[in-house]
Amino acid sequence: MLTRARGALYGLAIGDALGMPTQMLSRAEIVRRWGPLLPGFEPAPPGHPIAGGMPAGAVTDDTGQAILLARLLVKGRGTIDPHELAAALTEWERAMAERGSLDLLGPSTKRAVAAILAGVPPEEAGATGTTNGAAMRIAPVGIAVPVALHDSTLNLGLSTLVDRTVMASCVTHNTGVALAGAAAVAAAVSAGVSGATIAEATALGIQAASSAARRGHWVAGADVAARIEWATSLVASHGQAEAAELIYTLVGTSLATQESVPAAFAVLAAVPADPWRACRMAASLGGDSDTIAAMTGAIAGACHGAGSFPPEAIAAIDAQGLGLAALAGDLLALRDTCGSEAP
Repeated sequence: MLTRARGALYGLAIGDALGMPTQMLSRAEIVRRWGPLLPGFEPAPPGHPIAGGMPAGAVTDDTGQAILLARLLVKGRGTIDPHELAAALTEWERAMAERGSLDLLGPSTKRAVAAILAGVPPEEAGATGTTNGAAMRIAPVGIAVPVALHDSTLNLGLSTLVDRTVMASCVTHNTGVALAGAAAVAAAVSAGVSGATIAEATALGIQAASSAARRGHWVAGADVAARIEWATSLVASHGQAEAAELIYTLVGTSLATQESVPAAFAVLAAVPADPWRACRMAASLGGDSDTIAAMTGAIAGACHGAGSFPPEAIAAIDAQGLGLAALAGDLLALRDTCGSEAP
C-alpha cells in the first residue's frame, strides 16, 4: 500500500510537470512543437501565458495545492478546518506571487477565498465554484480514506469518502458538479491504494461522483458520473492516437469539471497499463492539460505504484524538495482512523 500511496502523489506531480509547458495551448500547437505524444519533461516555451520561464520537470499549482491539502489533513488527523484551508490558500498564493509566478489560484478558489476573508460563511463561499480546482488537489483524501472493493462495507466506505471530499472541497467548490468530480478522483485513488485495477477504480469513481452530485449547491451542468462512463466507453475501441483526438474534440479539456475529470478517466481507459505514457498522453491533449495529467497520474500511480514511473522522473520530482515520499506515509497512516463517518 505504501508504494501505491507514493505512486498517487508522485503520479500527480509527474503528470502536473509534464503538462506544465502544454497547459492552455491548443492540441494543434502541442503537436506542432512536440509531436502527437509529449516525449517527456519539457521547459515552458518562451512567451507561455502562464508558465513562461519554468524549467523542464517543474510542478505547478496542482501539486502545490495538493501538498497544502495533504499537510492540513495530516495536521488535523483527517479533518480540515475550512477557515484554515482558506488562510493556507491565501498564504500560498501570496508566496507564489512574491516569487513572480503567474500560476496562482484558479477562478473558483480565488473567488471563494476572497469571500471568506470578507466574512462570508465557509458553507456559502464556494456556492458557485464549478471548475476543477477541487478535483486537482483531492488525491490526498483518497490516500487517507479507505474504500472497500469487494465486500458489504462498500457503500459505507463510499459515503465516508464523499463526506471527507465535501469537507476538503466545499469551502471553494461547494457545487454538485465540482464535488462530483473531486469525489470521482478521490474514490479512484483510494481504490487504487487498496489494490484496484484501473477499471475497478473507474467504476468506484463513477459511483462516488453520482453520490457527490447530490451534495452542495445545484448548478446547471452535465452529470459528471454519466460523462465519465460515456468518455471511457468512447475510447474503448480506438487506438491511443485516435483516442487522444476524441478526448480533445468531444470530451473537452477546459477547466470545467465535467470536461477535465472525464477526460482524465478517458485517458486511463485508453492507456490502462502504462502510467508514464498515460500522463504523457494527458499532457499532450491541450487545454487544462497539467490538471488533466495530474489527475491521470494520481489515479494511475495509485493503481500501479510509484515503481511504474521511470526512476529519472521520480528523481526530477524529488529534486524539488517536495517531500512526497514521507507525506504519502503520513497520509497512509490516517487510513485506519479515517474509515468512520466524517464529522
